[in-house]
Amino acid sequence: MVNARLSGRARQLMRADALDVAEAIVLDRGYRGVNMQEVADRVGVARQTLYSEFGSKQGLASALVLRLTGQFLDGIERALAAHPEMRAAWWAAARYTFDAAADNPLLKAVLVGDGSGELLPLLTSEAAPVVREATERLVTGVCRRWPGLDHAEVGVAAEAATRLALSHLVLPLHPPDVVAEHIAELVVRFLGHQG
Repeated sequence: MVNARLSGRARQLMRADALDVAEAIVLDRGYRGVNMQEVADRVGVARQTLYSEFGSKQGLASALVLRLTGQFLDGIERALAAHPEMRAAWWAAARYTFDAAADNPLLKAVLVGDGSGELLPLLTSEAAPVVREATERLVTGVCRRWPGLDHAEVGVAAEAATRLALSHLVLPLHPPDVVAEHIAELVVRFLGHQG
C-alpha cells in the first residue's frame, strides 16, 4: 500500500515536471520545439516513460492544455464564489477568463502558435476535453452556490458559456466586457434566475 502511494506520488511529480518542461519549451521555441527525448532528459526519465504517461507528443500537448484549463477554472470558481448575485457572478467569471487569458503566455502560445497551428485545435475542433472539464467544474461550483438549480440545466448553461468564452478567446469580435455581459445574460435567462 505504501509503495503504491509512493509510486503514485512519483508519477504525479514526474507528470508535473514533464508538463513544466514542455511549457517552458513551448514558451521558448514554440510547439515545434518540443521533443519527447529532450523533455525526458530534462525530467530525468526514459523517453518511453513519457510515452507511457502521455501516449504521444500530442498527448503531452493535450495534458498541458488541460492543466492550463484547470488553472483557469480555479480562478473562475473564485470569481463565481465572490458574488452573491448570479448575473454578477457569471459576469465576473467571464471577465476573469478574458483578463487572465490576456496575461497568460502559454495561452497566447496556443492561440498564436509558432506557425504550426498544432496547438490551436486543442481549443477549437479538438476542445471536447476542455469543454467537458469546464462544464463539470462549473456545474459543481454553481450548484453548490445555488443549490436549488437543476443540475442538467446548469450543465447546458455552463457548456454554452464555456463555448462562448472559448470562441471569444479564439476570435474576439467584441470587447471583453460586452462578451462577459452576453454570457451572464445568456446563463441567467436560461436558468430563469433573477439577480
